[in-house]
Amino acid sequence: MTMQSINPATGELNAEFETWDQDTLDEVVTQAGYGFADWSQLTPLEDRIALLRRLGDVLLDDQEPLAELMTLEMGKLYSEAVAEVQKCASLCDYYADHAAEFLADELIESDASKSYLAYLPLGVVLGVMPWNYPFWQVIRFAVPTVTAGNIALLKHASNVPQCALALEEVFRKAGYPDGVFSALMIGSDQVASVIRHPAVKAVSLTGSEAAGRKVASVAGEQLKKTVLELGGSDAFIVLDSADMKAAVAGAVKGRFLNAGQSCIAAKRFIVDAALVETFTEQFKQAIESDLVVGDPMDANTTLAPMARQDLLDELHQQVMKSVEMGAKIVTGGYQLDRPGAYYAPTILTNVSSGMPAYDEEFFGPVAIILKASEPAHALGLANGIDYGLGGSIWTNDLATAETMARGMESGATFINSPTFSDPRLPFGGVKNSGYGRELSAQGIREFTNIKTVWIK
Repeated sequence: MTMQSINPATGELNAEFETWDQDTLDEVVTQAGYGFADWSQLTPLEDRIALLRRLGDVLLDDQEPLAELMTLEMGKLYSEAVAEVQKCASLCDYYADHAAEFLADELIESDASKSYLAYLPLGVVLGVMPWNYPFWQVIRFAVPTVTAGNIALLKHASNVPQCALALEEVFRKAGYPDGVFSALMIGSDQVASVIRHPAVKAVSLTGSEAAGRKVASVAGEQLKKTVLELGGSDAFIVLDSADMKAAVAGAVKGRFLNAGQSCIAAKRFIVDAALVETFTEQFKQAIESDLVVGDPMDANTTLAPMARQDLLDELHQQVMKSVEMGAKIVTGGYQLDRPGAYYAPTILTNVSSGMPAYDEEFFGPVAIILKASEPAHALGLANGIDYGLGGSIWTNDLATAETMARGMESGATFINSPTFSDPRLPFGGVKNSGYGRELSAQGIREFTNIKTVWIK
């Protein structure tokens, strides 16, 4: 089996890589298990933190070629790719500053002379990571994992193999010992064997709901911990007191960043009935005037191609099926007539339950507008699906917004801002959007043994 790296902007083949055979894979995973003791027991936390600071420096030093590689492999705007590398470096700095605090023993009052919690590493952790943020998703998994004393194995998406190898090289250049972070050049059909390997103790997956179910099933058979960050169809609620200009600007950014290929992108725009016509028209005008399709390396381009042609085809089928069932296209709804996987930015209205546009995640530049009669109705629409990753509420009535935020069934709710990830804030979902948390103190403790020590 081969992994192909294809430029989404042109359709041209960048490179091909043969996947590893089972013997090679087993050897790498076994060696990772052997290396755990040295890394966790013989490399003090202060040394791991020093390496982490160096990792951030390497990312910044190499940000331009790394960003170019992301653009080449998955079509991301070069400006967004540079920002992604910089965000990875900021995460390194964050954990370098706070890891000692987050992993320190926590004293607990009890009947003992002394009792405390110790946060101890588990062992080898497999990360199954997606293509849409090929550096950020990996760094946010790997940095807290290895800093806590674990070994990290990466199974990256098969369409970004050069990014996977570049990440391994970044860790090597920073001075990490061989085997602390390794990229596995394998296909999805080989993931189960890695999870079942005795050396592997836990799995983190960011990806689709279907992939999460498969990984959780295999890990469950082995009684191994999982953290799953899965799909989302985030609500973007616009109440009648919202600042319309700010809401429209936030809608464009929240839906079309990364060509709409983000789990926490705003996807369902739930707008108060008094504003819905005005919002729809202004949103349409902003899309048609602000989004410039072109070469993702060009600074003037603001809408990149989708990462793969098959993903575009799947998105278009969802749109067309929804239209056949009664949805209306306000703008877009077609592949652009040019080389590459470019889809016209699209707005759908007249959407109802049972349509793909209502029930499924749209992973690309398509926005769905729903009408709400009052705040309670808006919250009911937001919660009326199986996903629960993020969401946002736009209003000048902050008291109402905060009450609604607590009632929104999601891992995060932002008020008067598109949803985003921040190293300081826990990140993850509920319902079919997964479980567990990344980032912050919660993220670095996910793959530790929270061990009670009791002394009398």
